[in-house]
Amino acid sequence: MVDQSTPETRTPGTAPGETEAASAREGISRRRMLGTAGATGLVLGTAGAAGGYAAAPSEAAAPLTSLGTDRAMFHGKHQPGITEALQARGHVVAFDLAAGAGRKEAAALLRRWSETARRLMAGEPSGHDDTDVARDAGPSSLTITFGFGHSFFARTGLEKQRPASLDPLPEFSSDQLDKNRSNGDLWVQIGANDSLVAFHALRAIQKDTGSAARVRWQMNGFNRSPGATAHPMTARNLMGQIDGTRNPKPAESDFDQRIFVPEKGEPAWMANGSYAVVRRIRMLLDDWEKLSGKAQEDVIGRRKSDGAALSGGTETTAMDLEKTDAKGNLVVPINAHARITRPDQNGGAAMLRRPFSFHDGIDTDGVPDAGLLFICWQADPLRGFVPVQRKLDRGDALSQYIRHESSGLFAVPGGAAKGEYVGQKLLEG
Repeated sequence: MVDQSTPETRTPGTAPGETEAASAREGISRRRMLGTAGATGLVLGTAGAAGGYAAAPSEAAAPLTSLGTDRAMFHGKHQPGITEALQARGHVVAFDLAAGAGRKEAAALLRRWSETARRLMAGEPSGHDDTDVARDAGPSSLTITFGFGHSFFARTGLEKQRPASLDPLPEFSSDQLDKNRSNGDLWVQIGANDSLVAFHALRAIQKDTGSAARVRWQMNGFNRSPGATAHPMTARNLMGQIDGTRNPKPAESDFDQRIFVPEKGEPAWMANGSYAVVRRIRMLLDDWEKLSGKAQEDVIGRRKSDGAALSGGTETTAMDLEKTDAKGNLVVPINAHARITRPDQNGGAAMLRRPFSFHDGIDTDGVPDAGLLFICWQADPLRGFVPVQRKLDRGDALSQYIRHESSGLFAVPGGAAKGEYVGQKLLEG
């Protein structure tokens, strides 16, 4: 959890959608709904999605009935699911290649996965044996993203193509990692603004796997639904805190430099790709909720009501790290989470956060198993995630209220051109 996320926004529809009851009465089909989406211009390419993530194009929240028509594009310079707005539902799943499966089987699997992702993101049924779970829904901003873990390259004889940036993350003193829920040969991220659409995609990806791979671990997450607030605003996490304001923004001149591997970068197959760090961070909510509101604000360094820094102003006002109170004490405590994670306090280290909250039930002792599926994107984790986490490890006030329980690092190649599949330059290069 770092204080770098941007306000949760989305591109609203140009016309209000019909109610579900009206849709049922008129018998509007899935294909007709998608045709309407195309006509109203609700197609989000990379640039449009990035702009929507960075700033709200309108103060009015889109009506919930329009959510199904929103569509992200599978083909493009970058894979989907990186710069798009936060989605209401998410699944992340890691696979290990089956015994005896290698490069040939991996290539066939990525080809199947890419075609399924293309179809589902367009609001079409999967190519074969569709379960019909999402047949009444539109695309609902579905994105499906694919990545490779460190172990994938040895399993496929591609060690020479493994990026140096994919070296295992260092150990951190606050880690309590479950190895069975960490890492993996292959990683898939699924997000959508409808739970059935997201589950449908998860099930289709799993079925496509066949005998080539097996699930290593799988996690489910959620965010606030678009349109649930009077106007677009930064999401809150399960601690009730507005979670971040300082994400890199696509409009910034160095955004691509920080988040994406350059077109002439190394290795060549990672051009326009990015690296995803995935961490399951459990929040110790019973301990957190015993703190007073003021104590919680001191831990974070921001007001709980509106996300503004304790030094004053609004949510987006720059934090004054030197401001003191009448007694000469720093207004933003020296170990406040927001102070420690500031890029200008970490040599400019930055990452694009795109997390989901999770709640996986209540333990036998009555403690909620809940927290954050932390997912961050950067051009190089050694310059993005690692230096920030090392600094947090040394004295973050939030550390006693969270526990890092699983971790993974994945190389996510650039987007697939039409007629290509994700990872083709690696697997057929």
